[in-house]
Parts: sequence; C-alpha cells; structure tokens
Amino acid sequence: MKHEFTVSTRAHAQLVDITAQVQAVVRGSGVRSGVAHVFVPHTTAGITINENADPSVVADLIAALERAVPEDAAYRHAEGNSPAHVKASLMGFCQTVLVEQGELILGTWQGIYLCEFDGPRTRRVIVKVQPDGQA
Repeated sequence: MKHEFTVSTRAHAQLVDITAQVQAVVRGSGVRSGVAHVFVPHTTAGITINENADPSVVADLIAALERAVPEDAAYRHAEGNSPAHVKASLMGFCQTVLVEQGELILGTWQGIYLCEFDGPRTRRVIVKVQPDGQA
C-alpha cells in the first residue's frame, strides 16, 4: 500500500518531524507486521531518523551540516543550491522502519524527519507499507 502526503517547510534548512503522519499511514494500511518505506522524491531534501525529544539535537544537526557543507564554497552547479544537493545526499532519500502490531518500531527518543535544505518549499513524502512475506 502506497500513500503520499505533503509537508510545507518554513526555512531554508529545517528538519520537520513527520513521525505522526507516517504512523497514521501505517495504521490506515491495516498492516500488522512488515515494513514502512519512507521516501522523499526530491534532490534537495532528505529523510532521517534521529532524536525527537530535545529540539537542540535538530539544531545541532543542521549546524553540523552547515559547517560540513558551507553555502559559500566553490560549487559548479549554476542554480546555486549545490549545498542542498550535497546535504540531502548525505542524509539519504529513504528510510525503512519495521512495523509490529500496526505500530512503527522506533526507539524511545527516535522520530522520522523530513530534512529540508532548499526551502521554504512544499515537499512530497511517499510511504509504502509492506506486510511480511512480500518483496
């Protein structure tokens, strides 16, 4: 079962917790045991799993990525958003989360984040929920 939703970002670089939206897709799928694939079909946004209890972790992640991939480096891409492409590639475009008893299996402090690096924009998120035994 595949489902799509959108996320509107408000900043150039932002991590948006989408755990609740993904969990709603899982519950709506009726799948009790399997996996949920979370994918973002964009080249300047990504998906990651990280701590969702302390907002300073998100701020630290963004700051670390800014230091690792500075906006003012000598990039060749004419659109001027090369740092966003690099950051998105570092984060990745897909995460797979286990599903048991109709719930996402995440650690106590874990959440699923849409990672925006070229915003503000409206981003698509695609979730495919597969029951056990299907490839």
